[in-house]
Amino acid sequence: MPAMYKVRPLHGAAVLAEHLPSCMYPLPNLHRAAGTAAPPQEEVDPSLQALESRQEEILKRLYELKSAVDGLSKMIQTPDADFDVTNIIQTDEFSPLSANGADLDLMLGKDYGALKDVVINANPSLPPLSLLVIHSLLCERYKILSAVHTHSSVKSVPENLLKCFGEQTKKQPRHAYQLGFTLIWKDVPKPQMKFSIQTMCPIEGEGNIARFLFSLFGQKYSAVTSTLIDSWVDTAIFQLKEGSSKERGAVLRSMNAALGKSPWLVGNELTLADVVAWSALQQTGTASSAPANVQKWIKSCENLAPFSSVMKLLK
Repeated sequence: MPAMYKVRPLHGAAVLAEHLPSCMYPLPNLHRAAGTAAPPQEEVDPSLQALESRQEEILKRLYELKSAVDGLSKMIQTPDADFDVTNIIQTDEFSPLSANGADLDLMLGKDYGALKDVVINANPSLPPLSLLVIHSLLCERYKILSAVHTHSSVKSVPENLLKCFGEQTKKQPRHAYQLGFTLIWKDVPKPQMKFSIQTMCPIEGEGNIARFLFSLFGQKYSAVTSTLIDSWVDTAIFQLKEGSSKERGAVLRSMNAALGKSPWLVGNELTLADVVAWSALQQTGTASSAPANVQKWIKSCENLAPFSSVMKLLK
């Protein structure tokens, strides 16, 4: 069927070229003919290079840690891993508490012109005996400026607790001391300690504070010994001191077994475990009903001056 009428084309090559937009900015041609020179490469940002190097270093360390963990897991799965840790403890190296003092500046940081102060809040209804024992041990090692105060939240404090650090008669300038030790009798649910008053969150709990203070002796233990000490500290606080009578009985049996192998709870030297466990026994009044090995150990503790001085506070 023939067309009814013809329609002219609406655009042509000339019209299209004429109506191309010219308001946009021109862009360089991204395509180049074969054989032309490549555009110069942009310089890599140094910060990006540093980030890539850091990532490679982290990946390398993660790989090394993974290899170490895999090695430990293989060792634990072997039959030889079932050994008695007391054999390791007997040969572990201890630095006795009577040795020379460690460098407090290395452990607590150097602060020119200021005395390092440890401030502890404790409730007089349940004195933290372990902290008082550690204070006496620290006094044998360092020059300590001791002070006892009473907070307004406490109506009265027994006279023996007000003098728990003894008579502070010999006064010297503050700069002559190495460490300040201030005990404030205050109505608090559990002992609290601050070392850096302005910046530090308080450390709570007698066991945690005892760990901090005992670390000032600078003693070094193996991983096995450190783990056993921490385990005895937690057991003394949460089971012997705060647990039920059934839990206390189980702890006393465990202590009796451990003290049958060595004179102290962890090896042949006094550790934090002995201080905290002895304190828990005295606080709960279970020392008199303890088994034979525990009774012998209690006497060994109380033959030491720091323990015997604290015992006077209980009378």
